[in-house]
This record gives sequence, C-alpha cells and structure tokens, in this order.
Amino acid sequence: MTVAAPVRSDLSRFAGVDTWIFDLDNTLYPPSTALFPQIEVKMRTFVGRLLDLDEAEARALQKQYYRRYGTTLRGLMTEHGVKPEDFLSFVHDIDHSALTPDHRLAEALARLPGKRYIMTSGSRSHASAVASRLAIEHHFDDVFDIIAADYIPKPAAETYDRFWKATGIRPERAAMFEDLARNLETPHAFGMRTVLVVPPEEGGHEDPELPDWERAGRTAAHIEHVTDDLAGFLEAVLDVIGAPAPASAAVAR
Repeated sequence: MTVAAPVRSDLSRFAGVDTWIFDLDNTLYPPSTALFPQIEVKMRTFVGRLLDLDEAEARALQKQYYRRYGTTLRGLMTEHGVKPEDFLSFVHDIDHSALTPDHRLAEALARLPGKRYIMTSGSRSHASAVASRLAIEHHFDDVFDIIAADYIPKPAAETYDRFWKATGIRPERAAMFEDLARNLETPHAFGMRTVLVVPPEEGGHEDPELPDWERAGRTAAHIEHVTDDLAGFLEAVLDVIGAPAPASAAVAR
C-alpha cells in the first residue's frame, strides 16, 4: 500500500470521521479492470453520432468538453442541448462482468463507523451495477449521482452544498476518497479528510493516454493521503482508530 509522506499521513485524524464518501469509477475498483474505458468508447460514439464526427474528432471533442465542463455530459448539454437521460442510458450500457466480488473491501467498509456514501458523476443505476458486482452495495447508505447534483459535476462547490443539504453531513467529520486530485480540492476546503486513490505503480495499469492535466495535483497540499490499495488503506485506518469488527459477521461471501 502506498501512502503520502508521513507528516501528511497521520491516520489518527480519521478518529473523528463519521461519514465516508467514495467516488465510484477507478476508486472503488482499480483501473486494471478496464471498465471505464468502455464508458469512454460509448461517450465518443455518442458524440460522433450526434455531430457526425469521425472517431478521432469525436475523441478530441469529448476530451475538450470533459476538461472544460467537468463532464462530457455537461458539455453536450451546454453546447448542444442534449437530454441527459439519453446520454446516461447509452454510455452506461456496458459489460460489468469484469468486476468480481471484493470481499476484503466489503469487510473494511462494514467496519467503518458511521455512514457511507457513493458520490459519482455517473448515474445511480451504473453505481448500483458496479457496487452489486463488487458485492459491496449493502454497505452504503445512499448514492449521490449526477442527477441528484443537477448535472453539475465535482468539484463544483454548489454540488457539495447540495450533497450536504440532501444528507445532513457535517463535512468537517467526513472523509472523501477520489481518483482525481482536482476533485479533492473542494472537499479539503470544506474541512474533509482527503484520500487520493491511484493505480498501483507496478503493472502499468494507468491509461498511457491519460493527459498530464488529469494527473496534475497529486502532490498538492489538498491531498492529505495517497494510496494504491483502498481496502488496505481502510484496514490501516480502522486499526489506528480502533474500530471494532461489525456486530454481525454477515458480510456477503
């Protein structure tokens, strides 16, 4: 398990956390599953068909919208009046079979004190499909998806405000787990513990075409912890804060 420099990796700071918030794609499962690339292909296909672009043109525009607006969907809604439900249903119609139950992660989630949420720029149905395949869906209290966010993606402060109001969360008692450094800047400003989840260094699982701007910020001050092993990181936190095993041993296997 990889963590940041010791001075910024004091796990005892998680002792006051009673809300645990997890991004979905490439956070609750590793990029090595190659699930999200399926979504990217579907996004480019949607853009190409909508605007009569070839594959390279569609890819370039999709990335442009993603960088400018935070999500491809937001760009398509703003620039072309696309109906979000049409886009979401198309791009999330993928094969989730690459995901398998993650019993170690399930056990760690079960031991976390307080509530647990998925906060995603995808749809609730996609989040449910992913969590179900990982056998962790019963450990989450709710999913806050892009629809609940009124299609305004992270890291917009208004999206987090909407999240707090919908859930009653106190951000200073919450922790956020994300695979994108830029999406942790606002949570840190709200006083949340921030954890960046990165691909393992060995094996080269990170997309070689990932632009530098998506990798940027991994050593920024708003990143308090870094890990390439989410389950292992949670286990370390649980050991430090002395969280007991769940009263019921009914972790799905």
